[in-house]
Amino acid sequence: MTGKDIPGLHEAQDVIPPGTRVNVTFLGNEDLEMRVAAAKAVVDAGFIPVPHISARRLSSQAQLEEFLDRLQQVGATEHVFAVGGDPATPEGPYDSAYDVIRSGVLQSYGVREVSISGYPEGHPDIATDVLWEHLEKKTTSLRDQGLGAVILTQFAFDTDPVTTWIGDVRNRGIDATIRIGTPGPAGIKRLLSFARRFGVGANAMIVKKYGFSLTNLLGTAGPDTFVTELGDLLAADPRAGDVKLHMYAFGGLRATAEWARDYQRRVS
Repeated sequence: MTGKDIPGLHEAQDVIPPGTRVNVTFLGNEDLEMRVAAAKAVVDAGFIPVPHISARRLSSQAQLEEFLDRLQQVGATEHVFAVGGDPATPEGPYDSAYDVIRSGVLQSYGVREVSISGYPEGHPDIATDVLWEHLEKKTTSLRDQGLGAVILTQFAFDTDPVTTWIGDVRNRGIDATIRIGTPGPAGIKRLLSFARRFGVGANAMIVKKYGFSLTNLLGTAGPDTFVTELGDLLAADPRAGDVKLHMYAFGGLRATAEWARDYQRRVS
């Protein structure tokens, strides 16, 4: 959710299971009060907030500490998501999520677990070898500091690169929980817009496999086929380890929560 999504959270509250993790963004058009208010709303609703820390948007260590202090006051620092962020030039001392992690500041404010980014299909602006180097450095630093690690991935339409990437993660000796980014049900045009923005593969063959066609952009699409196939593939691979989903609520929090509820009922 973003800082503006508190009404949407309240609307979806009765559908989301208690204890669900809800990520709270750190966008350039949001301020401290919006971010803290959103995290507090998650706590008050009975869910687990995962506030984002956008390294390149931080102007100073003092700003990072002020943010963490305010989050701690509302009980929202145990789980955070450290990410580099969009600015091409850092606004302060942190060039990457790794810089925030190795600063040693997080534990002082009650952080116990840090989510970090994973990119099964690569990143449009970062070389693949750099992505792997940083993933290894971040997981090692978190382990050495006694902090839990979760790898939260970009969303995907195709299980093939996802399962290959999971295997590569495990082959590097990284045993952290992986949460595979999965788009909740949304308008097809909206899904494709996000795919283009984040460099996610969306050619005709892939999206047909996912469950919709590039020649028919009307209507909505859900991740039923993707989730079912991914579950089957992971169940057959003992090396996969602990893999869960992270739902991107492109179609809204309630629509995403209702899809998850209904899918679980169908498969149980």
